[in-house]
Amino acid sequence: MRVAAEAVLGELRRHGHEAYFAGGSVRDLVMERTPHDYDIATSARPEAVMALFPRTVAVGVSFGVVIVLHGGHEFEVATFRADGVYLDGRHPTSVQFSSAAEDVARRDFTINGLLYDPETQQVIDYVGGQADIAARVVRCIGDPRARFGEDRLRMLRAVRFVVRFGFEMEPATWEALRELAPAIHEVSAERIRDELLKMLTGPTPDRALRLLDSCGLLAEVLPEVAAMKGVEQPPGFHPEGDVFEHTARALAALEPPTSPVGASGPQGRQPWETEALWLATLLHDVGKPLTMTVTDRIRFHEHERVGADVAEKICRRLRLSDHHVQRTRDLVADHMHCMNVEHMRRAKRIRFLRQDHLRDLLALHRADRLAGQGDLSQYEFALAQLAELSPEQLRPPRLLDGHALQEAGVSRGPRLGLLLRELEDAQLGGEVTTRAEAELWLQRRLARDDEKKPKES
Repeated sequence: MRVAAEAVLGELRRHGHEAYFAGGSVRDLVMERTPHDYDIATSARPEAVMALFPRTVAVGVSFGVVIVLHGGHEFEVATFRADGVYLDGRHPTSVQFSSAAEDVARRDFTINGLLYDPETQQVIDYVGGQADIAARVVRCIGDPRARFGEDRLRMLRAVRFVVRFGFEMEPATWEALRELAPAIHEVSAERIRDELLKMLTGPTPDRALRLLDSCGLLAEVLPEVAAMKGVEQPPGFHPEGDVFEHTARALAALEPPTSPVGASGPQGRQPWETEALWLATLLHDVGKPLTMTVTDRIRFHEHERVGADVAEKICRRLRLSDHHVQRTRDLVADHMHCMNVEHMRRAKRIRFLRQDHLRDLLALHRADRLAGQGDLSQYEFALAQLAELSPEQLRPPRLLDGHALQEAGVSRGPRLGLLLRELEDAQLGGEVTTRAEAELWLQRRLARDDEKKPKES
């Protein structure tokens, strides 16, 4: 990618334009990280950029931004600019093309305000970004209240960068963030969602949760999670403390499965699956503040069911996709089922072990237990069962299908489905192993139903 990026930058320079790598890619280079993409800042106007390259996309010409397609990669090429007044917390009312120094001055944080000349291998630093990287500090460029006022999302981004790099936040930036946190509602749900998911799936999601709470953003974007603070739990089961502390520790303990568990589920993981797992871990006890009772001890009756409803509401509010919402809801709703795998009837246990979301459910259960007492016996038992059971044992072929039941006199409808499930339970439990035994089971089952029917007088 870098070779292609240097080719784009070189082409701009050959035609007399000033051009540099800018933003996150330069930050990553200074931090000796491999950049995931390269943005280019240039003196060339958008029309000049589009004239130089055969394949471009005019994504924001009025703001000086053009996407250049080159070498199989996409590069954002932006004209140096100075922004006018921001009235909507996101977009400037006007843009004036300007110099490199003025362009950097409008950016968010000093660590993102660096330019790089690949020809001379020099970093151009107008804002002290290199010093802040060395000091491991996230600092707004200029007045932090002005920067956050221009784009409210920068408040969430500030927390994300602190968490991502293990930095601290510069005091004036932190104070401005705390003061302006209620204004985050001016940002769209989609943009808030994307920042939250990046934090949750980052290196220290527990630190992200604590920072979001400390600065006041958590109460604004996820009030249901903030409500877990101070909700005490029975110390015998949760020596770690309240529900909020438990949740932070669960996030810290979570490790995503890298391959499917058992015989079901697709090979590999989709990004939304990982996001749903982290989100479900954040929300797995979100029902506890609503279900807490104190009798002989603190109890949270059906908190998983209530929590699943709350989790779905949150996911819908964040504009997540339907499959993302459903997976998150299922994980929250089912997370208590892992507590008694060893004591389930064989048929019920096999149905549990062959769920499509089992690998994530077990990952959540493991994190949940490590955040509390640390008892992993049911987790280890489930893994042992999966190692013992063959794919045929998990999903044996049907001995009788719906057509066979209809031929035996069962009408189509709910009763047909019920009988098929009962027959499969008998098969999973080892009570029925052959077609002949299945036919005998069906005869006896139908005979019992006939005996229950009221007799004619």
